[in-house]
Amino acid sequence: MSLRDRLVSAWRRAEAAHDALFVARWRRDLRRRARTEQDTFRALVLLDSLGVDNPVAYETLDLLPYLVADLHEWHRRMGRETFGDPGVCC
Repeated sequence: MSLRDRLVSAWRRAEAAHDALFVARWRRDLRRRARTEQDTFRALVLLDSLGVDNPVAYETLDLLPYLVADLHEWHRRMGRETFGDPGVCC
């Protein structure tokens, strides 16, 4: 085994140890916070599409087609079995 291979192996072990000590503890909390931010963003876009005044409407209106794909996952997580008119989502 060459010196380079040993250094790469040691670096990977150090990364794994760092991940176990510092990142893994807060990973669940970070995912929950990211999901909350995504939900807030989706709510803003949905309210904008329903005609409710949105302070960031100019920026979010162009993103509406990208959010249609994950609308089903979002409304199921919010506790609604179906969403909208027939053919809209479920």
